[in-house]
Amino acid sequence: MIFPKFLLGDNTDYPDTIFIIHTEFPRCIIDLQNDEIEWLEDFDAQDQKELETETQNMIKEASEFYDREVARYEDD
Repeated sequence: MIFPKFLLGDNTDYPDTIFIIHTEFPRCIIDLQNDEIEWLEDFDAQDQKELETETQNMIKEASEFYDREVARYEDD
């Protein structure tokens, strides 16, 4: 099964939090309220270097995904 790169996550225990699940490597859950990331991968030293440059880009892409999804809901 193929999943989209980003998925919206919702949880009633955290009503003010917007979670974005990144399904591609490096898999993670991004809290858009504070840009905290929970990694779902284990990383080696080489991966750590790559993450430093990719993390901000991933947060930006997740925010753009969220904005696009909200706009689509509003259009319906």
